[in-house]
Amino acid sequence: MGFKKDFTFGAATASYQIEGAAYEDGKGLSIWDTCSKHQGYIRDNHTGDVACDHYHRYKEDVNLMKELGLDAYRLSISWPRILPNGKGQINEKGLDFYDRLLDEILEKNITPYVTLFHWDLPYEIYKQGGFLNRDIADIFADYTNIVVSKFSDRVKHWITLNEPQCFIGHGLQLGLHAPFLKLTQRDVYAGVHNALLCHGKSVQAIRAASKQDAIIGFSPVGAGRSPATDKIEDIEAAKKEMFRTDVDTVFNAAWWSDAVFFGKYPEDGMKYHEKYLPEIKSTDMEIISQPVDFYGVNIYDCPRVYAGENGEAVYATFAEGFPRTNFDWAVTPEALYWGPKFLYERYKKPIIVTENGLGSMDWVCEDGKVHDAMRIDFMSRYLKELERAASDGVDIDGYFTWSLLDNFEWAEGYYRRFGIVHVDYETLKRTPKDSYYWYKEYIKKHK
Repeated sequence: MGFKKDFTFGAATASYQIEGAAYEDGKGLSIWDTCSKHQGYIRDNHTGDVACDHYHRYKEDVNLMKELGLDAYRLSISWPRILPNGKGQINEKGLDFYDRLLDEILEKNITPYVTLFHWDLPYEIYKQGGFLNRDIADIFADYTNIVVSKFSDRVKHWITLNEPQCFIGHGLQLGLHAPFLKLTQRDVYAGVHNALLCHGKSVQAIRAASKQDAIIGFSPVGAGRSPATDKIEDIEAAKKEMFRTDVDTVFNAAWWSDAVFFGKYPEDGMKYHEKYLPEIKSTDMEIISQPVDFYGVNIYDCPRVYAGENGEAVYATFAEGFPRTNFDWAVTPEALYWGPKFLYERYKKPIIVTENGLGSMDWVCEDGKVHDAMRIDFMSRYLKELERAASDGVDIDGYFTWSLLDNFEWAEGYYRRFGIVHVDYETLKRTPKDSYYWYKEYIKKHK
């Protein structure tokens, strides 16, 4: 059975990670622009000032997409490139760039999937409180309206937020990403609620402004769990653990997704976090739960659990020498089976894997090629598990590999590489890796 006939094979990137041109053509500052200038925040004090210089080299990159045979390309819009102050005056040159980019993508018969927010919060909005300021939801809706009004004649697929667990959890709770803060639980959960209001009001804005029927989703971290064995009790324990919210971290699936799909926060989390929760106004959950069309999910790995006493989840220990990526993430291909399966069973929405890939240390070999055999093995194993999920009745619409290009990997700078295309950051030369050609053939075989 496998993937459906109209299954979408794509690749993904994010604006700050590849565009560069950080101070060109009227672009405003993002929190990553400012934080990358703070000594010690980013590995080796790298910045995204130039990154892959996609801003100037987008035609070359789109040609690589065409040669690869992609059905779709997931890109994000730089909010401060469109609105230098996050609101108010529009930067027409910023709109012009995405105009040209989208035209180039469509000319090559590739479908654009546009993410409205992939972490590059305008610095001026941060100074006004960022996600701690409830007004950000209306500000984000206004930004959404500008983008959708301009581009929805050509763009049908929209993603509101990328990995809110990360920009809230890593950015405001753990101090690992911009703006590198470690706030109280009260502040963190205010940020969570306001981010979800951003999502809901953005969905409303897309529906109101789109010039064609829009297809809308959001892309949280999968936060999956897989059973250590195929025993029914282990499967049930893994599912239960995946959707627990009575935990101190915001890295879970249900707190974010129940709000979006069910219009309420989970009861276990409400009890556990009660004293930290912000005021929830009578219309908030209606706004947050605006109907969406798909569940976009970013999945790279997942812990394995088994049922202990009373069916409670116990985390299995990986054996010594267990395969790990260069990011020290366990290689667990079953993540693309159990994650989509559990999410589909709970939320009943088509699943799109909006990110999945391998962080590694690749280089151009003496023969001028990049032999990334581990990435090929990784992609093959994970895609087999995703296809197995599809065969078992999970409604899966697409898969986007992360990433098309090696890029600025946030706090890791340029130290690790996720791309299927190698980028020499000194010369900016692009070199398709062996995984690029493998994925090209894989797409062909599945069409």
